[in-house]
Amino acid sequence: MFENLISVLKADKRKIVFTEGPDARILEATARLLKDELMDVILVGNVDEVKAAAAAGGFDITGAEIIDPATYPEMDEMAQTMFDLRKGKMDMETVRANLAKGNYFGTMLVKMGKADALLGGATYSTADTVRPALQLVKTKPGAHLVSSCFILNRVGADGKDESYAMGDCAINISYEDTIDKKTGEVTFKASQKLAEVAIETAKTAAAFGIDPKVAMLSYSTMGSGKGPTVDMMRDATAAAKELAPDLAVDGELQFDAAFSPVVAKTKAKNSPVAGQANTFIFPDINAGNIGYKIAQRLGGFAAYGPILQGLNAPINDLSRGCDAEEVYQMAIITAGLK
Repeated sequence: MFENLISVLKADKRKIVFTEGPDARILEATARLLKDELMDVILVGNVDEVKAAAAAGGFDITGAEIIDPATYPEMDEMAQTMFDLRKGKMDMETVRANLAKGNYFGTMLVKMGKADALLGGATYSTADTVRPALQLVKTKPGAHLVSSCFILNRVGADGKDESYAMGDCAINISYEDTIDKKTGEVTFKASQKLAEVAIETAKTAAAFGIDPKVAMLSYSTMGSGKGPTVDMMRDATAAAKELAPDLAVDGELQFDAAFSPVVAKTKAKNSPVAGQANTFIFPDINAGNIGYKIAQRLGGFAAYGPILQGLNAPINDLSRGCDAEEVYQMAIITAGLK
């Protein structure tokens, strides 16, 4: 499943920063990444502490760059850059206090071009990983929001890899229209946000070798049910088709119609996606989070993510319960998706 991403990294070596350098899981993954020559690594933390932790675990991190915010020679430049980015929302004292933390310091290394990608969250919360990214790296041109995607993979009955993409299952709780506070006008519709999530998730799917066929999921198929979220998914489908005319996307579709060719013949026989969808877009985080975990636990799928989408640089979040294997895999995903 990682073949495409590893090929990218072999052809274009990149540098990743880990915000929690002394963590044993990070160090074990770092040793493996360096041994496999997949990427260069920056570890944020006290140099002696990081080296001692690596020695205690028997991890060879030779070649990794260890940077301590407390002794970083370019801290004044970094602090001024961050102060300017926050445009009065942080005073210099607050800026320097934040830069003493690995999450903000690592994010600024990416912002200033010292690293290509960032992976954090082994000890930080998701909010503490995403917040600096939104404040400093921000969304990429044309993007209006950050979303997430999970890649689910298992070996099928035929012995071949079976992979699917699901979004958004971790970031956006729900979708509402963005309204201008002064004029009261809708500046960005909820359906447009979902369309953007669909397009970004399709791009992520493609990076994993999945030819995206996108289903906008609902409890309704092609008007069989009614309700605000049904309308939203239908409108999101239309918006996605307008924004990405070459993308195979359809909706609104119930999951059985999206997935089963037999059901599709009855419920959505003229759909170009129904019965063969492999990229699933949920109407809110409740459905998405429940859906991917059902697939993971009952379907026996390995779930990779959340993979953040829409940021101006590759930045991803680990689960605090992760192990070294997950760190290794997420590092490949993060650096490989640039």
